[in-house]
Amino acid sequence: MINKGSLIVISGFSGVGKGTVVKRLVADYGYDLSVSATTRPPRDGEVHGREYFFMDRGEFENLIDYGGFIEWTQYVENYYGTPKKYVEESLGRGKNIILEIEVMGAMKIKEQYPEALLIFIAAPSIKSLRERLAGRGTENDAAIRKRLKKATEEAADMEQYDYVVINDDLEECIATVHAIIQSYACRKANNMDFIQSIKNELKETL
Repeated sequence: MINKGSLIVISGFSGVGKGTVVKRLVADYGYDLSVSATTRPPRDGEVHGREYFFMDRGEFENLIDYGGFIEWTQYVENYYGTPKKYVEESLGRGKNIILEIEVMGAMKIKEQYPEALLIFIAAPSIKSLRERLAGRGTENDAAIRKRLKKATEEAADMEQYDYVVINDDLEECIATVHAIIQSYACRKANNMDFIQSIKNELKETL
């Protein structure tokens, strides 16, 4: 008997380290990671089915028409979306699958999957977030201000998440997120088949 897996949505401010947290969860604990689809061309070193499912516009738009995406958006003339089939197959195999996604997409997923677990990764303070963005050395002040403005918009929906985890220490953050997911898997709604099997066994035994 395989219990259905959990759908885990992880979001966070740009520069907070959520991508690193997700990669470690997949590497250390074997979670599935949802692979997004896009119409942009692959970059050097990117592999179809690993970084993205690369599609042409016609293929992507056909999937939109058939309801093949949990959520999708268009950004700088390219489509990006979360294929429904990939997610449903992982859940059906009893796997916990992670979606690393921005806030607007997370809200769309919550509408379709009310049982999804939403985790927001935050920095200890906006001052430290700004320092992390500046520390990358890849963005000027204008770009940093743009990212902080985006963070202001995202902060408006932070209370829609089930958990907020502060990434002050990477190892502690990873361990905390893993513990939350493990605990969430034990909720009653995710174990109804097991509960019924226990009842049936007791009935047969007695």
